[in-house]
Amino acid sequence: MPIAITLRSLAATAALALGLAPAVLAGEAPRHIFYVMMENHAYGEIIGNTDDAPYINALAAHAGQATQYFGVTHPSLPNYLAAMSGDFQGLWDDCKAGVTILCAPEEFVADSGDATASASLTAQQIANASSTPHWFAGLNIVDQLEPAGLSWRAYFQSMPEGGYDVEYAPVVNNTVVKLYAQKHNPFLYFSDIRNSAGRLANIVPFEQHFAQDLKSHHVPNFVFIAPDQCHDMHGMSPSSAALVGFPACGYPASGLDHGAIQLGDQFLRDTVEAIRHSWTWRHESSAIVIVWDEDDYAGYAGCCGSPTGQDGVLLGGAQVPMMVLRSGHEHARAHGVSKPANHYSLLATIQHLWNLDCLGQTCPLREKQLLTRLFED
Repeated sequence: MPIAITLRSLAATAALALGLAPAVLAGEAPRHIFYVMMENHAYGEIIGNTDDAPYINALAAHAGQATQYFGVTHPSLPNYLAAMSGDFQGLWDDCKAGVTILCAPEEFVADSGDATASASLTAQQIANASSTPHWFAGLNIVDQLEPAGLSWRAYFQSMPEGGYDVEYAPVVNNTVVKLYAQKHNPFLYFSDIRNSAGRLANIVPFEQHFAQDLKSHHVPNFVFIAPDQCHDMHGMSPSSAALVGFPACGYPASGLDHGAIQLGDQFLRDTVEAIRHSWTWRHESSAIVIVWDEDDYAGYAGCCGSPTGQDGVLLGGAQVPMMVLRSGHEHARAHGVSKPANHYSLLATIQHLWNLDCLGQTCPLREKQLLTRLFED
């Protein structure tokens, strides 16, 4: 374990002996980070929307926020890959993992049918993406955590137990209902995870394991949580939503998807409150990160290593909400950073806090570009 983490742990132990809350220590890096990834909503659709997201907005009143935070690109999968490896891997699709899986770009093409159609990939980007197997040999955050003595576990709502090769689940009345989606499980796209039984054992269904692990007092240092597509605000077809008993999850005919936002708000309320009532939150310095992968294809603003397409046009994932909660700071005043940031910035911040090396696009980022203040204030 890195010396800095060890010293901070000793300091936290001393604080507990004195009856102090663990997060009282100025500048202390969290021992535990709970990373929750939500889906497909712009900053203004969530922050300030107290009708659909009352719990999130109540959290925002006492949280640290990055108010200029962007998805790395569109659609979902490359954002998840970027968040866990520092590289969106040159893809613009949501295809499943596999050595033989090749997919043409789904976004930033002329017939995309949304606001991203005005931004275009170069011919070389299209050719490269279309010939890239969805099976990556590069490093990822797991390769950094384990040598540093830091534990990890990833929890996926509605994932079948041992369902590492499942693209979507469940099957209801012979219909595949896309509650669990592999495109939101970036760990399964890396060969050094897929080829390790020990690492695969750390990728588990949320329902069967998360509450039990919280009660065990042995919570991993890094916890990744992906709700299913009815609870991450993604949504699905009305017919599929009815099959799984969440009619509010169905895509509306037009306008904002109020039902999906409400379901996501409820999931965060239940999950965040479970964390905040846990032994780990009360006794060990911890942080909860809540972030959205991209907006709902209404734009392509970006920053900080996002790719550029034809004529140098930025191909970002647009502005999304991002907030951090710290143990011991539940009643603090809201504070924020307005510097441009994205999933690379967040990964680089975690690496900085835990003295880990950089990966890919986190390497060019300087300390002043990080979100450290949200974790240490």
